[in-house]
Amino acid sequence: MRDSRGAEFDDFVRARSVALLRVAYLLTGDRHAAEDLLQEVLEQVYVRWRQVQTTPEAYARRALVNRAANRWRRRARRPERALGDVDRIEQDHADDVALREAIVAALLTLPPRQRAAVVLRYLEDLSVADVAAALACSEGAVKSQVSRGLARLREACADSDLVMSFADTSGSSR
Repeated sequence: MRDSRGAEFDDFVRARSVALLRVAYLLTGDRHAAEDLLQEVLEQVYVRWRQVQTTPEAYARRALVNRAANRWRRRARRPERALGDVDRIEQDHADDVALREAIVAALLTLPPRQRAAVVLRYLEDLSVADVAAALACSEGAVKSQVSRGLARLREACADSDLVMSFADTSGSSR
């Protein structure tokens, strides 16, 4: 027989894991790394369920951002290695998939804090206050990071023919 903590946690995972996986993917840029990151965070949430059950999603988002930042720091300390020829999975050529990949690629050019701020603010549709809580910073810092991140995204997207062609076609149909 399962305890109520397990049942409540299972309900939380069923209801919010897809949204949390999307955040993890946008923070890491890699599906497998995002799944690993989310699993680590969900384990952490389960262990601390009694303390966080009033706001488990906010806790999980903050933990995702913190763990993703830790991964970026570890990667930054490692010396770069040449990988040689890496086989890439064949990309689907549908316009929406290509556009999504272009946007994710543009997101990955942002510094980690800017990326986290933009993802949480616009892709997760959180308020400035909620993003500030998730990133453990002031609301002014969130606004600054988001502003800088959006400016860099605009520059990156201006260079992308795919994004510009999508903007031209979607703008004319409205």
